[in-house]
Amino acid sequence: MKKTLFILSLLLSAVCWADDVNSDYWAATDALGRKVGRYDELHPDKQVILFYWTWHEWDDPAATEIRNITDIVRAHPEAMQDVSHPVWQPQPGHFWWDEPLFGYYRTTDRWVLRKHAELLADAKVDAVFFDCTNGSFTWDASTDALLEVWDQAQRDGVRVPHIGFLLPFGYSDASLTSLRHLYDRLYSKGLYRNLWYYWDGKPCIMAYPDNLTDSPTDSAIRDFFTFRPGQPDYVNGPSPAYPNQWGWLENYPQNGYVPMPDGNYELVTVGVAQNACPETGGHCSAFNLPGAHTRSYSARNGFDPRPEGYLYGWNFAEQWDRAYEINPRAVFVTGWNEWIAGLWTPEGTPWTGRPFSFVDEFDWDHSRDIEPVRSWGDRGDVYYLQLVDRVRRFKGTSSQPLPSPPQPIALGDWDAWPSVRPVYAAYRGSTLHRDARGCGLLHYTNVSGRNDIVEARVARDDRYLYFYVCAADALTPPSDPHWMMLLLDIDRNKQTGWQGYDYIVNYRSPRRGEVFVQRSRQDKWLWDDCGRGQMRVDADRLMMRIPRAALGLAPDDKLDFEFKWSDNMQDEGNIMDFYVNGDVAPGGRFNYVFTEL
Repeated sequence: MKKTLFILSLLLSAVCWADDVNSDYWAATDALGRKVGRYDELHPDKQVILFYWTWHEWDDPAATEIRNITDIVRAHPEAMQDVSHPVWQPQPGHFWWDEPLFGYYRTTDRWVLRKHAELLADAKVDAVFFDCTNGSFTWDASTDALLEVWDQAQRDGVRVPHIGFLLPFGYSDASLTSLRHLYDRLYSKGLYRNLWYYWDGKPCIMAYPDNLTDSPTDSAIRDFFTFRPGQPDYVNGPSPAYPNQWGWLENYPQNGYVPMPDGNYELVTVGVAQNACPETGGHCSAFNLPGAHTRSYSARNGFDPRPEGYLYGWNFAEQWDRAYEINPRAVFVTGWNEWIAGLWTPEGTPWTGRPFSFVDEFDWDHSRDIEPVRSWGDRGDVYYLQLVDRVRRFKGTSSQPLPSPPQPIALGDWDAWPSVRPVYAAYRGSTLHRDARGCGLLHYTNVSGRNDIVEARVARDDRYLYFYVCAADALTPPSDPHWMMLLLDIDRNKQTGWQGYDYIVNYRSPRRGEVFVQRSRQDKWLWDDCGRGQMRVDADRLMMRIPRAALGLAPDDKLDFEFKWSDNMQDEGNIMDFYVNGDVAPGGRFNYVFTEL
């Protein structure tokens, strides 16, 4: 008998790793009330590429203090007319357009890189291309850190994006140097081959092969890659001189790149915003020029005049609509995490801003990062969730799995759970601790990662809902703060409860094995007791039994609800905490969905 129970226990543990994480099944509603959609028809041949910056690694002597343009402009609007204003000193130097949710980080910060891996996997991004367009900089320290972290994340079940490089916009000596360097350092040695992005059967690189020589090494490079040289400007289609050119950012209406035999195109660009304006004829220019194509801009409807019009992503949406119209094989999205801009004065530069230029990034509206923003509060992820929705619409989504038949489960009956479907999977390894240098003199630590949630399940009968959750290792004691909280959006209505969550179930009772069910009071992080349930813990497993009546459910009510597990929240009442602290399943603002027909 003991042997049989031991084998069943092993089988149950194995089930924790049997199902892949698939964000297609998850729901989310952003702070603007926009739901992430479901689009049933799958298009497995569609690809999404995202521009990604690995350059946040240097030591800038002028950047011992962080300089945030958004904060500067709001506090000192007069500085926009005075290049000598103290807020811009010393020069030259680098400025952040705003603060990322994860702080002013370096791209050698493994904690941040792991967060990026999961966020981009959940958005179904297929590849990232690193910005190596400036000189011969390839940012090796950041690349090495990312490859190491993403390789481990892939082993943990994260469908991380594959990687490629975008080299200078022309066949300069710097471009040739970078191409040879990357081939010698990474590709010729087969390092992290599992992470390379392939196109037409070869590793893809956005580079010009024109000045490769006939030497054995250069010949090997020419044969090794699929070359897709980068189009530098925003208003021209593919140059006839480079029939295999790809774009990275364009004004609406964007062009299709590289015609295919079936009449479609390989690629279309999609941007959040474009540093282009009427004064320069739509060409690449300073972002702080009047009329620049900002986040709040639409070629069809002009600028959203509202102070918070930049949150709605009109430019981004319009560019996605154009991509759907062309229906390419791949979309190149700009971008994820650029964040930093240089201040350029007219002397010796081609930029036309007055009295100075911020070229690629400027402020809350004149910027193109999708990565969540700290200062936007609970709206900091609106562009991320817009990306998720638009990618889903482009690629389609998998069909929602249906639940197994109703069944009662006795508390402590672990053997009943393997037959319960669906399995709600979560990534292993999400509780990595942080101890890393930030930019300037900053140093970041985060040790909130604790219970590493890897799986959840739901069962029901006419009296109870039963919840099961499994962690990668033995769970910490229930007396720990903010321990294994279950949040429930019973009516799937964002307008009711805290951030849509109507109930929270947590352990805070001196009576062992009892949990409190609490109802949200209006839309605040205020909860009133409305019932009690029971729980059992066994090593890495937890189950709860919650009366239907405590959740306002009748015995014959059809179930259609969302739920989330959260462990070790640090900032009560801040939904953005789900991206930063402890562990949640599923990630960020996403919820699992349980639906009966």
